[in-house]
Amino acid sequence: MINMNKPSDVVKHFVDATFDGRGFYALTNGDEWVICDSAKFEDADVLPLWSTEAGAKEHCIDEWEAYQVAKIELEEFFEEWLNDLNQDGVLIGCDWQLSLEGEEMDAMELAKLYKS
Repeated sequence: MINMNKPSDVVKHFVDATFDGRGFYALTNGDEWVICDSAKFEDADVLPLWSTEAGAKEHCIDEWEAYQVAKIELEEFFEEWLNDLNQDGVLIGCDWQLSLEGEEMDAMELAKLYKS
């Protein structure tokens, strides 16, 4: 995981942009959300989230071609998603690139960055 004493520039930008925009963008197909295997941690799943709609939309290709971009409001994330992600051990992928690589962090650790 990232060093929470000094989040990376990617994570800082992600937090600032999603705070200003009041939410994240994810990929969904009905009730199904994109969840990936972690590239960094064995036996871990990741929910990729993007700070922009365009960033998420560029991932609607190949196996995710049928998926749509959906906005998750910050309030909804904290009230409805955060505890479930934490209990399930699902990490958050922050602004992943098309290669599906990027920062992965614990959902609760990400949430703490919004309070600082």
